[in-house]
Amino acid sequence: MIRLLAAVVRRDLLLAMRRRAEVLTTLFFFIIVVSLFPLGVGPEPRLLQTMAPGILWVAALLASMLALGRLFAPDYADGTLEQMALSPEPLTVIVIGKVLAHWIVSGLPLVLLSPLLAVQFGLGAPEIGVLAASLLLGTPVLSLIGAIGAALTLGVRGGGVLVALLVLPLYVPVLIFGAGSVGAQASGVGAAAHLLLLGGALAGSVALAPWATATALRIAIE
Repeated sequence: MIRLLAAVVRRDLLLAMRRRAEVLTTLFFFIIVVSLFPLGVGPEPRLLQTMAPGILWVAALLASMLALGRLFAPDYADGTLEQMALSPEPLTVIVIGKVLAHWIVSGLPLVLLSPLLAVQFGLGAPEIGVLAASLLLGTPVLSLIGAIGAALTLGVRGGGVLVALLVLPLYVPVLIFGAGSVGAQASGVGAAAHLLLLGGALAGSVALAPWATATALRIAIE
């Protein structure tokens, strides 16, 4: 299982490096959206500090959704996904590998860039640390939930709009807890409760989302 997982992750990472333009589009989208808000809102420090968690989290959520289109669609178009489903290897493990590779390409860079982008909002070091921790816990949840939506709409005309309608309601709790953790840290309450809730959401998503995604893929292929 470990070899299969590593092989799927390595394959998808190699394919992503061949499509650097698509990967950089997601990254630049996140940077541009976050960087434009201070210019539009103005230089008021308290206002920027208050808005920063929500802005960064919404930008990360939208960037994650932007990358969902390349999770299964290329393999579905060339028939590779059907061969994966027909192989004797567990489709659930293949899904986990593909989602992990997707997060490494589209989610992890957002986590690494968030502290640098948070500086322009005037956040302190403790708040920036909590922001990075919340994104580290939350962005995998976005990828896992988004994989279910991407699988359900695979091959459907207008699938991008349907994915948004399916996954956005499920993204809302992650957005609330993620942005709320930074606000709680700034107010002195502490972010432990919010981060624990994000950790619980991650554990639940890891346990359930791959099975649901594999089932949706089999339905889409048939």
